Amino acid sequence: MSRTPAARTSAEIATQPASWRRAAEAAAGFEGLPKPGERVAVTGCGTSWFMALAYAALREAAGQGETDAFASSEFPAGRTYDRVVAITRSGTTTEVLDLLERLRGRVPATVLTADPKTPVMDAADAVAVLDWADEESVVQTRFATTALAFLRAGLGTLPGLKSVEEAAVDAELALTEPLPEAALAAEQWTFLGRGWTYGLALEAALKMREAAGAWTEAYPAMEYRHGPIAITGPGRVTWVFGELPEGLAGDVARVGGTLVSRPGTDPLADLVRAQRLAVALAESRGLDPDRPRNLTRSVILAP
Repeated sequence: MSRTPAARTSAEIATQPASWRRAAEAAAGFEGLPKPGERVAVTGCGTSWFMALAYAALREAAGQGETDAFASSEFPAGRTYDRVVAITRSGTTTEVLDLLERLRGRVPATVLTADPKTPVMDAADAVAVLDWADEESVVQTRFATTALAFLRAGLGTLPGLKSVEEAAVDAELALTEPLPEAALAAEQWTFLGRGWTYGLALEAALKMREAAGAWTEAYPAMEYRHGPIAITGPGRVTWVFGELPEGLAGDVARVGGTLVSRPGTDPLADLVRAQRLAVALAESRGLDPDRPRNLTRSVILAP
């Protein structure tokens, strides 16, 4: 089978540790982040929505205030918030712009974007331009994790969670260590997470589908026994982000599946491994993850 080198995607994946460090520095001087005690909603589409889910769970766990996350197209218009945070790499996504227009003058909006020359610059009250994390590839990797690193750094020191700098060190290791052979050879992958890492599990599954057309699923880790375990068996991988729930390893082994778990690695760095897996799988199938099927860099809907 032919192989197509994923020059853009692989190069962008490799720059993430440095990009996260820069994000942590930028967050320290940014005034538009949610304040402790504010009731906040975080929004985005696709990958950005999954990063919103992760940040919302982190912020609530840090005790900084009630924090919800919604896909922009599903934002509940009747709810009241002190601030909305929107994540949009392109700054042109129709659903995000439509939502910000509806909220204009009613709810302060903070936006994280990669492009300062897009309509979102005029749609928000505060904008964090993470242009060093912009990407050429259609498939999001670097911008998404950098946006989450920026928001995570803004929460300060969190009990039980590494700093962004420590996560970057773990990511450097994740870029160089061999990928699990069983994961490379599998026919199906289920990604699991708890709390903020559930968003990472969703994102890992999406990367595998986008880049390689792979059969993947994602669930909250404790929901795995409530049905999803039925898909597990020989030749199928269960990949857990963060701490492994008690008894889950035995459950996977009992049904013949392969468990992938790195509880000592920062979960955001473990997502880097999953990104690498998606690229490697795409190349093994003769696909080009730089040019995924049926996808464009930004979804812009007709009026």
